[in-house]
Amino acid sequence: MKKITAIIITVIFGAILFTGCGSSTKKDTSSNLLENIKKSGKIVIGTEEGYPPMEFRDSNGQLVGFDVDFSNEVAKRLGVKAEFLVMDFNGIILALNSKKFDAAIASISITDERRKTTDFSTPYVVGGQVITVKNGREDIKGVDDLKGKVIACELGTTGENVANGIKGVKELKKYDKVTEAFQDMSIGRVDATIIDQQVGGYYIQKKKDEFKMLEGILSKEPMGVAYRKEDDSLKNEVDKIIGDMKKDGTLSKLSVKWFGFDAYKD
Repeated sequence: MKKITAIIITVIFGAILFTGCGSSTKKDTSSNLLENIKKSGKIVIGTEEGYPPMEFRDSNGQLVGFDVDFSNEVAKRLGVKAEFLVMDFNGIILALNSKKFDAAIASISITDERRKTTDFSTPYVVGGQVITVKNGREDIKGVDDLKGKVIACELGTTGENVANGIKGVKELKKYDKVTEAFQDMSIGRVDATIIDQQVGGYYIQKKKDEFKMLEGILSKEPMGVAYRKEDDSLKNEVDKIIGDMKKDGTLSKLSVKWFGFDAYKD
């Protein structure tokens, strides 16, 4: 009986000890992400490549854009280099939580739904969804004029959420890349595209003779760096860096470069 009791006590004690060690190990692993990044000399960032001016390929095939410059500056201030893993936006959160990369920077709007599975940095830029159309479309002046029309958006984005909420549209076409939506709008397959304000502004600057952006914002959306929920060490450090970049004017310079205006001016 005493032997059985001793065995039971030993098992219970061992289970408690194992549980304690397991919790400690998990905590240490998550808190060491920043340390591991610094030791490796690089931070791997998940992004996409079809969302100018945020992230896209230039004529030489190089990945460029506001988010790319922002990511490189964050990496520089961490004392490492940025390495980018490019994929379709629709799968980026799943890939992040599957530990395919350290963080995601791809114009990801901070939403309550995304917060259920993902942590975010403090916002590094605030965007919003707008309507873009071809020049000469005088029949579309606002959201009410989209009734009976074919509209486009990028799959998996908050633009899709906004587009889904527009009543009376004839058809909503969803694209893997917003550049494809603009191509179809150019040849008349869609009547309007729901898109982030900065992206729309970029297209208008590049193709003023072809497209225009309507006045009014359909939604206001802060964008943040996305992390796995346990990766607080990296999140806290990057939050400090974002604050410094706002104060020293770095983010203002980047926004003027890519958007044509200072997105941080009060």
